[in-house]
Amino acid sequence: MAEYMVIGGASGTGAELVRQLIEGGNNVHATSSRRDLPGTQWFDARSPGELVFPERLDGLVYCPGTIRLKPFHRLTKEEFLDDFTVNCLGAVAVIQQCLPALKRSASPSIVLFSTIAAAQGMAFHASIASAKGAVEGLVRSLAAEFAPAIRVNAIAPTLTDTPLAAALLDTDAKRDAARKRNPLQEVGNPADIAAMARFLLGAESRMLSGQILRPDAGLSSIRLFQ
Repeated sequence: MAEYMVIGGASGTGAELVRQLIEGGNNVHATSSRRDLPGTQWFDARSPGELVFPERLDGLVYCPGTIRLKPFHRLTKEEFLDDFTVNCLGAVAVIQQCLPALKRSASPSIVLFSTIAAAQGMAFHASIASAKGAVEGLVRSLAAEFAPAIRVNAIAPTLTDTPLAAALLDTDAKRDAARKRNPLQEVGNPADIAAMARFLLGAESRMLSGQILRPDAGLSSIRLFQ
């Protein structure tokens, strides 16, 4: 039985990934930002404490993120730092804690999350794009440093229908606008993104490391003639 840890496994894509992994017969250790949620450990990316995890860990997935969309001139240094802390430094803290347990696995994998905005310039995304750009750099650096023992990859989706993105998809007009921005006319589905994370954890992806997979409905790579 594989042992996995999903940071931020109580909602959105993280919760869907936990469900899929458990259905696959794996043992999953999940964290939540809520202290009172049964079956999870409390974890705050802004003040990461000590985690409890098994002696051997076959995979680690870090899901916490932010969506801060503001004009650049209105962004404060504190907001830039907060996005960097949640998205990048939180992942750093978790990986450093879990590294000994990951090294005890025969084929361990780490999966982080980026965003389409790190590859495709998008207005009002300066803070989150900067933070996720750092995550992508971390992925490539760690993939090189940990090879051949540990694989490290990331997923950079388009806007996905999760609680974090609720304010951006809470009307039919907003949802329709989000769909039309993508060549494939889709809004991200947590089940699809979770399935991609599950793939990166498993043996089927043993040839992948240092990669940024982009389930973004073609937005970062396709231009349609109008």
